[in-house]
Amino acid sequence: MNDTMTSFQTSPLTDRFGVEVHDLDLSVINDTSFQQLRELFDEHSALLFRAQDLKPEAHQKLAQMFGPIEDREPEKRKPGETPPVRPVSNETADGGVTGEMDLHTLNLKANQLWHIDSTFLPNPALCNILTAKVVTEQGGETELASTRAAWAEMPDALRNRIQGRVLGHNFIRSRERVSAELARQSDFTRWEAQRWPAVWPNPVNGREGLFIASHVYEVEGMSPEDGDALLNELMAYCTQDAFVYAHKWQVGDVLIWDQRAVLHRGRPWDYSKPRTLVSICCTMRDQDGLASARAAIAQ
Repeated sequence: MNDTMTSFQTSPLTDRFGVEVHDLDLSVINDTSFQQLRELFDEHSALLFRAQDLKPEAHQKLAQMFGPIEDREPEKRKPGETPPVRPVSNETADGGVTGEMDLHTLNLKANQLWHIDSTFLPNPALCNILTAKVVTEQGGETELASTRAAWAEMPDALRNRIQGRVLGHNFIRSRERVSAELARQSDFTRWEAQRWPAVWPNPVNGREGLFIASHVYEVEGMSPEDGDALLNELMAYCTQDAFVYAHKWQVGDVLIWDQRAVLHRGRPWDYSKPRTLVSICCTMRDQDGLASARAAIAQ
């Protein structure tokens, strides 16, 4: 680790990936401190910050330092308008909560499958900046799994079966795993399927991560049955306890993770209780590895 990266006080989240960054107010971060933060991000894949008061404007400003803010509904925006933060919540406008079998709650349950955000978009996400506003006493954790650490330790026999392959991603696939009705909603059918390499290197340090998700519906060149079996085997390997960090939320916590190298999922809670996290995903740019990924699948 270089001197710049040690200017923040950090402690490890696990022995394989992730750090907690201490005594940094994310609402007043500047270009210099962000550069140090970005180095930590590329090195450790997941960053935790405690006791933050990240209001929407500060949340958006921080996100824009990582890259363009992802906007899944650009048609609703005026020219130049910044996309809003997105609540991940079962709270309703009238102060209640959605029913456990409501489509909205089922969508939250689909987020409890291991996934990478936005692999189904033409420009996938670089990172998620997630902060807690309302938490529950029991359940509702967010788990992160390092596909970079898993890939580095994966047996050659398994690595060789996925190395060099291309995966098909579609939002419908993850939603139909939970509910056929959910999968038919326009929020999930509006995007065409995307193709991405199974393995992505970080262009800064060359370290590779496995780019898989519950959105994957095919392994190109394999039958559906064989492809699903391989994906299940890979997912099981990557989400072993050795590669997982489970975060129990406190109000004000902020988690930032690298979508190129980390899977995540939410955990269940008592859906009669309110829970609200607020998310911004930042879109990957060519310099983040998008250009090389596109070149790989064009070959």
